[in-house]
Amino acid sequence: MTGQRSDARRNYAHILAVAETEVAAEGAQASLERIARVAGVGSATVRRHFPTRKALLEAVFKQRVQALCARAHALREATDSRAALVEWLRELLAYALAARGLADVLSYEPLQDEAAEGSCATVIGEAGSVLLRRAVDDRVVRADTGIDDLLTLVVGIALATENYTDPGAQADRAFRLAVEGIAPAGA
Repeated sequence: MTGQRSDARRNYAHILAVAETEVAAEGAQASLERIARVAGVGSATVRRHFPTRKALLEAVFKQRVQALCARAHALREATDSRAALVEWLRELLAYALAARGLADVLSYEPLQDEAAEGSCATVIGEAGSVLLRRAVDDRVVRADTGIDDLLTLVVGIALATENYTDPGAQADRAFRLAVEGIAPAGA
């Protein structure tokens, strides 16, 4: 943003605000042309600021993803490392359901395979890795569990439940089954 003319900075901020509203309503498939029309700019202006749909979605989610990362940082010192990891994953799932399109952004790329530095997938993966490593070190999570596994699980649940009448309840049920397992305790 530095070095841009003031009108370009205003256009960027306005396009981003419109995009946030459109993505909240339509998810990751929000129309770039509609975003341009509502923002009162040409589609070329939108594409100049956001060359790809993914770049636009990354910008829309950046601030909230940073809050999730801060939450992971705060949970690092929790007494129960498994509970801290599960709580953070549950919060990520809730946000992925509330912020339609985030799960799509995270599913665009394998989380550790050539993810762009600073992308939503990269920063979320890094934040979650700290919690996971601690839980693995405490031997309360399987040693062969990777952050990609956990984030794929959260993304999958979010995508699979987002169109339910009550996606939160269905996602919570699927999440609990995944965390607790399908076998009864003691089986």
